[in-house]
Amino acid sequence: MLVTLKEVLDQAKVGKKAVGAFNGTTLEAIRGIIQAAEEMDCPVILQHAQSHDDLIDLEEIGPVMVYYAKRAKVPVALHLDHGATFERCVQALKIGFTSVMYDASAKSFEDNVKETSEVVKVAHSVGASVEAELGHIFTSKVVQGEGTGEGDSTDDYENLDDIYTDPQVAKEFVEKTGVDCLAVAFGTTHGVYLTEPKLDLPRVARIRDAANVPLVMHGGSGVSDDDYKVAIENGICKVNYYTYMNTAGGKASKEYWADEEKPLFYDSMSLAATEAIKEDVKKAIKVFQKK
Repeated sequence: MLVTLKEVLDQAKVGKKAVGAFNGTTLEAIRGIIQAAEEMDCPVILQHAQSHDDLIDLEEIGPVMVYYAKRAKVPVALHLDHGATFERCVQALKIGFTSVMYDASAKSFEDNVKETSEVVKVAHSVGASVEAELGHIFTSKVVQGEGTGEGDSTDDYENLDDIYTDPQVAKEFVEKTGVDCLAVAFGTTHGVYLTEPKLDLPRVARIRDAANVPLVMHGGSGVSDDDYKVAIENGICKVNYYTYMNTAGGKASKEYWADEEKPLFYDSMSLAATEAIKEDVKKAIKVFQKK
């Protein structure tokens, strides 16, 4: 059942729950995500990040995502994650996505407002939702699984107020752009995080009260279940989740090939990966939906 992002997040906001947003970079991932949502009987957000174009382009994977979303037994919002250009956002809407994120968080506040407002006008004209971002979300990478950290963290900045989302600025941004939800920075990290993140959870509640829109958590790596629950209680309604789900599929594939008794069939291995992704997504949904 294809729905808009606003529909599922408005309901989550009222219920103080969060909807999981999972990146469908492969057919195995898409099937695992949808199966997990159906088994949990919960709404889900299926998304494609522009940064994953090197894996598969939106033009290729987008129609597949639309197909699975429409035939799902639960509400599914189709979302473009971290859209970098106006043109890419329009492309996603033409394919059939019901939501887009326009990410101009690295630009000045004025440019972010101006450019995001243009995307909002187009998306709202076709009944779609828009997510934007304010602040800086850390990035951490692991080189070939050996635990070599690259990227940035809270330790790299003297004043975190300069990069975390300011509640009053968030209020002004929402009022000027009309976005349906806002990704906020409060200490989370993209990628494989090697140490426990330092989260400013009270800030999330202050942003919620000031901006009065569903808030989005990007970079949930290393976040404990308890911190997830507090963040959701404080206003997080959408949680982007990819790294651990992707790792679960990778581990299942590795274990499959390590078993010499298993047939050397790629399709059999892909089914094992789908099952592992499904189970990992179910665990995440259980936390986000407080089940």
